[in-house]
Amino acid sequence: MNVTQDPAAASTDWGPFGRPIFHDPGARALSRVGVVDVGSNSVRLVVFDGAARSPAYFYNEKIMCALGAGLSDSGRLNPEGRARALSALHRFQYLAKGMGLPPLSAVATAAVRDAEDGPEFCAEVLRQTGLKIHVIDGREEARLSAQGVLLGWPGAYGLVCDIGGSSMELAEIQENTVGRRVTSPLGPLKLCDVKGGRRGRKEYIRDVIEQLKEEMGTQRDRLFLVGGSWRAIARIDMHRRGYPLKVLHEYRMSAKDVRETARYIETRNLDKLRDACGVSASRMSLVPYAIDVLTRLVKTFKPKDIAVSSYGIREGLLYEQMPQRLRARDPLIEASRFAEMKDARVPGFGKTLYDFVSPLFSGARHSKRRLVKAACLLHDVSWRAHPDYRAEVCFDNATRANLGGLKHSERVFLGLALLHRYSNKRRGSSFEYLYGLLDEKGQHEAEVLGKAMRFGAMMMMTGNGNIGTLRWQPRKRVLHVELPDAARPLYGEVAEARLQSLGKALEAEIDLKFSKPAPPPDAEAEAEAE
Repeated sequence: MNVTQDPAAASTDWGPFGRPIFHDPGARALSRVGVVDVGSNSVRLVVFDGAARSPAYFYNEKIMCALGAGLSDSGRLNPEGRARALSALHRFQYLAKGMGLPPLSAVATAAVRDAEDGPEFCAEVLRQTGLKIHVIDGREEARLSAQGVLLGWPGAYGLVCDIGGSSMELAEIQENTVGRRVTSPLGPLKLCDVKGGRRGRKEYIRDVIEQLKEEMGTQRDRLFLVGGSWRAIARIDMHRRGYPLKVLHEYRMSAKDVRETARYIETRNLDKLRDACGVSASRMSLVPYAIDVLTRLVKTFKPKDIAVSSYGIREGLLYEQMPQRLRARDPLIEASRFAEMKDARVPGFGKTLYDFVSPLFSGARHSKRRLVKAACLLHDVSWRAHPDYRAEVCFDNATRANLGGLKHSERVFLGLALLHRYSNKRRGSSFEYLYGLLDEKGQHEAEVLGKAMRFGAMMMMTGNGNIGTLRWQPRKRVLHVELPDAARPLYGEVAEARLQSLGKALEAEIDLKFSKPAPPPDAEAEAEAE
């Protein structure tokens, strides 16, 4: 596909991170997309907006309808849930029209595909709302959920487990592709109808998961958990552990955590636990069934670790619409670039700042360099915040923002770097309780990065893009700083204090000099002729 590029963007060398793809009209076409997920337990509308590769949730609304309640016995959709779902879809279509969206993409999963009146329901929705629902089978549901994980984790590998109200799907992912996929009837709404009490239910779960293992083979890599019931269990695990950062995406659990949380749920009053963890009553009622599935799943597949994903089938629908060149981009960098272009005082300076501070991280791995790049792109997007709170606003935004491709420790690194962009000290912050998610070495590196950005930002208004260079000699503990002669007026006492603060963080001696501009070529020729 031939796409007209922004000439300025095309002429710029963006280095190893590539050109911002949201300059591409083909990507901008995806800038606002609405999807509807008609699930067995809930019906949800999500409208994505912003940077195409890592969009913000412009609108997100969920209605708990329980379409699949009682389906095992009646073979039909729950009548009350059906009425609620129809009302919700009316509302969603009206909202989409008000937002000026292109036609919504709508999919229905297990309850609608299994119910004998599923086709009748879809026809009624189309007749009354004009919304066409695509009913997908279990393998397609597994594929879309796995694609949703890939939206947030480019290059992820492991086993994706998506649990809905009436089914549970597994899909393997590696090298940005979805491999084997299976579906099962292990949704909590269906497990409610299994005979024999909890003992009979656990035996049933064991038999089904053993069969799934035969189909999927050995899966000892990461287990990605997708679905509302898994997120509810993660909230309870956070509560049990006293975990400080209440961000579900990329929250990690071990097999031991799952076992201990299962026991914790068994011994607690569910109503009190629901209030403490912020889980809805309808969701909490399904948690005892879901935790039995998760316990057996982990025991059977023995994953090396477990990660919660807030991305699933809805994000998979968005991923489906992306060209491959867009899928390959880093969602963190794209979201950071979009934020810079939208909110920074000098859009584009982030790259200049990255080039300036990168010698301090010359030996770092790509995983660290991408965080440095993101921090430089985000260094000025919170300038509107009150100066007394700007540092904490930066930290809060970085640690809690909807950013893909970030572990919790990386969120804290990014937050601390941006905090130090505006403040020399981090002690006494109201977010100090979160610092422990990052080791001391990482905290120190974030401080160095933040103070380097703090100094480099003093040169932001040079106008020609040349703010100088850094050369770091870690063994000699010497930081060589060369600034262009044109920057002398910018190097006042505040800039000097910031440079000294950077030197102190590095435990380094500062070697500062100003470079005079090279004479024009004609002047050199004239001098030689004389």
